[in-house]
Amino acid sequence: MPVTVPSAPTPPLHGLAGTAAPTQADWTIPQQWTAYTAAEHATWRLLFERQTRLLPGRACDAFLDGMQQLPLAPDQIPDFEQLSDVLSARTGWQVVAVPGLIPDDVFFDHLAHRRFPAGNFIRLPHQLDYLEEPDVFHDIFGHVPMLMNPVMADFIQAYGEAGARAQQRGCLPQLARVYWYTVEFGLVEQADGLRLYGAGIASSHTESRFCLESPSPHHVRFDLARVMRTRYRIDDFQEIYFVLRDLDELLNLAAVDFSPFYDRATRAPELDPGELLPDDAVRQRGDSSYHRNRVGKAAV
Repeated sequence: MPVTVPSAPTPPLHGLAGTAAPTQADWTIPQQWTAYTAAEHATWRLLFERQTRLLPGRACDAFLDGMQQLPLAPDQIPDFEQLSDVLSARTGWQVVAVPGLIPDDVFFDHLAHRRFPAGNFIRLPHQLDYLEEPDVFHDIFGHVPMLMNPVMADFIQAYGEAGARAQQRGCLPQLARVYWYTVEFGLVEQADGLRLYGAGIASSHTESRFCLESPSPHHVRFDLARVMRTRYRIDDFQEIYFVLRDLDELLNLAAVDFSPFYDRATRAPELDPGELLPDDAVRQRGDSSYHRNRVGKAAV
């Protein structure tokens, strides 16, 4: 198995992580598209071309359709204004530039108003397979294609609206796990097999294969209460992936009152990432072969 780790954000999932505050209260900054260098465009090309070769047959149809409909190409880093024009016409979303990870309340407010905050920087060549903060490739290539899907568009807005309420209740870790195991690392059933839709997987050259082809991780049917109790890997492949029957499950999830689920999750013991329960609907019982050989990795 590969030992490189996925290019996904490090927790706090939406938090500061040492980022200096910009002058705007909403943390937005100009993308400064004309300031990208030839080397930065070349890094985008490398990442874009290797992922677009890899994802057919692995990514869900909604992701691949979104890719086709957006102004995304290998030759240059996308212009956020052009992306926003297409997104806004389709699902009412726009992309706004931020310097990296942002405060939770700012993140939730952007999502609640259908603004997707995207890092305006791109990783360095030695960071192709792992970086701590989400860059323009993770945010745009990984997330934006699914925002062309009305179901995902509605779900992420509902998640943003739920964020402020979770903060008030002190239940942000439980809500963050829902985002992690859906928007970032979710799998979904299709008529032609299991597919990925999470941005943390879709933007990772190694995890997009590991999640579907390795015998190591568990694949378990998505259950909201169970997910809220389940910690996740922050700097390595996931030990468990939760599987939706179809993307329409997210519509039901967007309409759920999370309050009773918070109460249940905070009263019940937290679960380790690789732990299975007797009542889990298990699609693949992983052999944990990869993680048995990896020690000292953190979970939250």
